[in-house]
Amino acid sequence: MKNFYHADKNGYYGKFGGAFVPEMLYSNVEELRLKYLKVIQEDSFQKEFNQLLKDYVGRPSPLYFAKRLSKKYQTKIYLKREDLNHTGAHKINNTIGQILMAKRLGKKRIIAETGAGQHGVATATVCALMGMQCVVFMGEIDIARQAPNVARMKMLGATVIPAISGSKTLKDATNEAIRDWINNPEDTFYIIGSVVGPHPYPDMVARFQSVISEEMKKQLKEKEGTENPNYIIACVGGGSNAAGAFYHYLDNEKVKLIAVEAAGKGINSGKSAATSLLGLDGVIHGSRTLLMQTKDGQITEPYSISAGLDYPGVGPQHAHLFKSGRADFLNATDDEAMQAGLELCKLEGIIPAIESAHALAALDKMEFKKDDIIVVNLSGRGDKDLNIYINYFNY
Repeated sequence: MKNFYHADKNGYYGKFGGAFVPEMLYSNVEELRLKYLKVIQEDSFQKEFNQLLKDYVGRPSPLYFAKRLSKKYQTKIYLKREDLNHTGAHKINNTIGQILMAKRLGKKRIIAETGAGQHGVATATVCALMGMQCVVFMGEIDIARQAPNVARMKMLGATVIPAISGSKTLKDATNEAIRDWINNPEDTFYIIGSVVGPHPYPDMVARFQSVISEEMKKQLKEKEGTENPNYIIACVGGGSNAAGAFYHYLDNEKVKLIAVEAAGKGINSGKSAATSLLGLDGVIHGSRTLLMQTKDGQITEPYSISAGLDYPGVGPQHAHLFKSGRADFLNATDDEAMQAGLELCKLEGIIPAIESAHALAALDKMEFKKDDIIVVNLSGRGDKDLNIYINYFNY
């Protein structure tokens, strides 16, 4: 069945998705829903979007054959180098798409939420590029552990507002951003950083990130004579890097999709963010998805050493991929991710973001054949995480 894994016209992936928004936001979300596909498909939009990806972001990002890593795991491992993008992660693909959308809808002010800070930096970057006001909401705890990214956002002209409620992390920053949007519906565009939120955001963000798998197909054809790897591995918090890496392979069931979540201190430790295993159906930030919650529906506070993965839900498309069995969901603890990150440093001379290190940790949990082709989406670089690496390894 074609497009079974993509959003239907109401923004549902199976039973997950939809738009559950306060009345005051209905007109904003509805305007976007009615216009986003038409805008994205305009020649002028595509031309500007692709030109910026090429000349500003530096795409296509390389597909790098990791020779020493491949030797260790006795298979063929490629890294999709999203860490080499301008701003250091995949996030910029989406923020460029959304700022162009905001311009075409006549919005003057941009708000965003951020956890690891990469989306905040990417949003502040495109706002500086387009001369638009930028306000970024970030959990107080994340502000402390991601100080270099906070400094970057401020240098780029953004106002960074701490979220001081709840766990003071990504979930709470998102709550604050939605509150702001309710209070400023006319002139403000909310650039959501992942494949979460009310329809059309999960579909729109996935479309902007789909450039990852679009390039991957061409690059694999050139390097291996086939567009199709055996496995694509990506970390999942909300899941935008995974959505982009999986996008053009969703309907090709020969390609196995591997999503890796953050197990934190362990699945049953009470300090985890492995939503697929721990989550139940629920509504968060405007869509129905899998959500970590108590029996009476209160959101469970997530935990991960990586600021970008400690979200209590998951994008509705990923919830559907999990429930339908299209993607296999693995998880990696803090310790497993940190060791996998260090392994990449020592074998390939690449320091990955701790989020991306979770994807690398899956290599130890899987069995590969010698001729298998594995693509790991290296979603971000580790500069922002150096303090965490230093403290963890006592450097």
